[in-house]
Amino acid sequence: MIRQSAFAFLLSLAMAGAQGALAMDLPPPVYAPEISTGGVGQGWYMRGDLGYTGWSGISAPSYNVVGNGGAVAAVESFDDARFDRHFAYGGGLGYQVNDFLRTDATLDFFNASFSGSSSIDAPCNNAQVAGTSCGFNHSGSLRGIGVLGNVYADLGTYDGLTPYVGAGAGVTEVKWNSASSTPFCVNGTGTCNGTTYAAQANEGLDNWRFTYALMAGVSYDITSSMKLDFGYRYSKIAGGDIYDYSAAEKALGASGAKASDSGLTRQEIRAGLRITTW
Repeated sequence: MIRQSAFAFLLSLAMAGAQGALAMDLPPPVYAPEISTGGVGQGWYMRGDLGYTGWSGISAPSYNVVGNGGAVAAVESFDDARFDRHFAYGGGLGYQVNDFLRTDATLDFFNASFSGSSSIDAPCNNAQVAGTSCGFNHSGSLRGIGVLGNVYADLGTYDGLTPYVGAGAGVTEVKWNSASSTPFCVNGTGTCNGTTYAAQANEGLDNWRFTYALMAGVSYDITSSMKLDFGYRYSKIAGGDIYDYSAAEKALGASGAKASDSGLTRQEIRAGLRITTW
């Protein structure tokens, strides 16, 4: 009886040791974030967006200098040209093709104020002495309406967050409002009398321009049918005419566009909502 009890005790010790060794050999459990496509869904959706343009630029703006008889005497570039930062807004309609692919058409609206400076190597008028030159302060504004077709790749849903990349192409109507140019005399080998001349008004022009865009961002599932979207968009708008000749230049015989640019660049931070409709 004593031998059986001792044997049972030794057997239980051996089994406990084996279980402990097995537990030590097993690797620790690994926890990974939940990855799914269930939050993406399929179907039509509507979207609304607000954007803030942190940086925008105009490429190679230039204007024609009118000489005697209305002929173009020279082509001058803006020494400094910039846009004020501005907001944009828009909306669109899209379709979630599958868990990883969606497409939409968007309509966007934006405004911008423009300022710049330039100078010509000639006196402002015959009243100034030889050896002086004429500088100009330019100002104006524009509005844009952009129509884009876009396609996006959704990169999977991670705990309700869905990162994505996208690209789009379309057209933008750029409409310039009336621009103002204020001449002033600049010292050179001759000395100015400090004259600043009255501003000249130039009627703005509007034209449709090809546009492409690149996007990246992340959406968050508020509900199964509503998503909050944060993203970045880079867009490039092709070049075109800016404004017309002034009344005085037209009286000399000038015709056509006075100023043009090689394109507009916009970099936006955007936020919006996407709502699945059906």
